[in-house]
Amino acid sequence: MLINFFMALRNARIPVSITELLHLLQVLKKGLVYADVDEFYYLSRMAMVKDERHYDKFDRAFSEYFKGLEDLSSMIASMIPDEYLRREFEKSLTPEELAKIKSLGGLEKLIEEFKRQVEDAAKGEGKEKDKEGKGENGRGEEGNDRKGKKKRGKRRWDKRDYKAYDDNVELGTRGMKISLRRLRKLARTGADEEFDIDNTIKKTARNGGLLDIIMRPERRNTVKVLLLLDSGGSMDAHVKVCEELFSAARSEFKHLETYYFHNFIYEGVWKAHNRRMNERIDTWDLLHKYTHDYKVIFVGDASMAPYEITHSGGSVEHWNEEAGALWMQRVLDTFDKTIWINPTPLDTWEYSSSVALTKKLVEEQMYPLTIRGIEDGMNYLSK
Repeated sequence: MLINFFMALRNARIPVSITELLHLLQVLKKGLVYADVDEFYYLSRMAMVKDERHYDKFDRAFSEYFKGLEDLSSMIASMIPDEYLRREFEKSLTPEELAKIKSLGGLEKLIEEFKRQVEDAAKGEGKEKDKEGKGENGRGEEGNDRKGKKKRGKRRWDKRDYKAYDDNVELGTRGMKISLRRLRKLARTGADEEFDIDNTIKKTARNGGLLDIIMRPERRNTVKVLLLLDSGGSMDAHVKVCEELFSAARSEFKHLETYYFHNFIYEGVWKAHNRRMNERIDTWDLLHKYTHDYKVIFVGDASMAPYEITHSGGSVEHWNEEAGALWMQRVLDTFDKTIWINPTPLDTWEYSSSVALTKKLVEEQMYPLTIRGIEDGMNYLSK
């Protein structure tokens, strides 16, 4: 059965291999799914389809292959001969049980009586529902019509729920990785060519030992990122999404340096929260340590009193000798590209004077923490 199902998926141009089929067989042997076609659908899709792009093809192939079968038990029953099942059943009975069945008229008569009782019970249940004027049609996917026939709603693989794509949905770690990868790909540089030893060996072997040197473009990921994260205060509401961004950035960028600040950039930043008061790093050191080609990404909600940005002594934690706006200008003057990613909803920015001021200071390069926002920010940094 599964071989034919496997071939049906191959015919539907879904890239499945024997490995996926063996994985599915192993799970089925464990008894994770039995006699439930809905559960088998999800299990087989998980085991056989490794790319979400092929889900629609899988749904169509699954629907076509299992068309008309309500569950796996009916599928199995349609494939196994009745005589075989009867013999297997009799083998499981003791001599006493066999003698009792024979005294009652034999196995055939018992089966017929059982079928008749089941049909009578089903008819009685259908009549009661018709009298009450109720059923399950109005409440779920299944129900009985007036003729007592069971009707089913569309199965999961027959449904098509269409909706417009939203490029303003908040990102999970996987979505962030995909968006951040745009910057990494666009920033790859390297020498024109390098020696391709693997393809050289293959080509030489095909040529009967005649050496054929193969060259390939050398590509190195040289993008360097300086990530500055706002922490504490109003940012506590955005801890989860900032952790996801931090995790995604760690996995995507080989050259990544991370520092923390509170509300706005001043004369000091820190690496560890538990040592932020006695092991602060001078912001001047950052400006002198990292080269101008580092891409600077600020992450924060920019929610504060405007004087915290524009005035000396505006910081709520310490006395800052120079205004935060001055330090931001120094960052912009030192590095080629700087952006600010704001986790608060875009439609709330206009109601905050500090957000508007911060956006102006970073030369309008403030982006929301959404799919579209991350991609726009990475496009700007990669230019």
